[in-house]
Amino acid sequence: MIGARGSIATCVAYGLAGLRDGLLEPIGIATARGPLADLDWAPWETFVLGGHDVCRRSVSESAAELVRHGILTSDLVVASAPDAAAFEARVRPGILDEPDVGFADLDPRASRNGALEPRAQIEQVVRDLTAFRAENALDAVVVVNLASTEAHRAERPEWADLAAFESALQEGRMQPASVLYAYAAFQCGAAYVNFTPSRGSSLPALRELAMQRGLPHCGSDGKTGETLVKTALAPMFAARALRVLAWQGYNMLGNRDGEVLSEPAHRESKLRNKGEAVRAILNDPELHSHVGIDYVPSLQDWKTAWDFIHFEGFLGARMSLQFTWSGSDSALAAPLVLDLVRLSELALRRGEAGVLEHTACYFKAPLNGGTHDFHAQFGRLIEYGHRASKPARTGR
Repeated sequence: MIGARGSIATCVAYGLAGLRDGLLEPIGIATARGPLADLDWAPWETFVLGGHDVCRRSVSESAAELVRHGILTSDLVVASAPDAAAFEARVRPGILDEPDVGFADLDPRASRNGALEPRAQIEQVVRDLTAFRAENALDAVVVVNLASTEAHRAERPEWADLAAFESALQEGRMQPASVLYAYAAFQCGAAYVNFTPSRGSSLPALRELAMQRGLPHCGSDGKTGETLVKTALAPMFAARALRVLAWQGYNMLGNRDGEVLSEPAHRESKLRNKGEAVRAILNDPELHSHVGIDYVPSLQDWKTAWDFIHFEGFLGARMSLQFTWSGSDSALAAPLVLDLVRLSELALRRGEAGVLEHTACYFKAPLNGGTHDFHAQFGRLIEYGHRASKPARTGR
């Protein structure tokens, strides 16, 4: 996990330990319910967690924060301490391309990695992933990007194809860290999941590399809260032929993700995915669909989103609907990460390559586009489940 000591990764680690030990129910894990539950999933007890992080705080320190914030229970943290310690021992210093991000607890080893040329950064990640696979005798590796949102970057010519991208690397042109991680993952024969709005494996050059190596990947930007509600609710307005005049949203969030998003360039990356889904579902590119984000430190790991929908009905009557969503992004995201790792590992075993289109329901900006309607997206995941229940060729 990239961002291995962050709130989401910490919830994944303790949640996985709780599932293994029978301390937790698989609430929020779609692969554990309905027709998906019968697929040939890798058992929880076979998962081994490792990762990279640019911060110094330990996994147990992150867990202590989450206990104080009411996300993790102290009983689960105490019971899962050995698993957490083993995970912490497998976390390595990360790479970064923005040494000015401003983390108070930045690991100096990550700063040194950030000073390396991009090729050297990739080689460092490749060494770590190769050692992780060998030391733990793993059949497959799935790299999941859970790091803080990167600053938005405009399109670059070298991103258009693999040859141009590799020439840019050879010339020492710096690339977003999420892109370097994705490239390193594919070089190692690993699947890649981008749970962030950052570029990751979305570049045409890296899609080409994934197909060339016969590897699966998916993303981008995990759909956990407000946008999940939007993509479930907007189809109702479309189905009833109600005219939506405006869909205004406002988000308040704490934790380190909120702190990073308080920077305008990072916030732009996040906001790009929040308004497009509603416009696409309602087939109205000019719809006023604005979302504001503010960092409120006292909210800690909790997020509150308020939405106001102004719409017109028969006879020109104008009406409105409002909803407030308050939840823990980390607790909502962790089961989705476990689902996506299961789906990616199964795809590796089945020899599936390229974008995993059936994972679209998990993301605000699915890599291959398509409908944003959550119900239609989830239907495609169920269809995949039916197909995957039949024998397929064995992958790596």
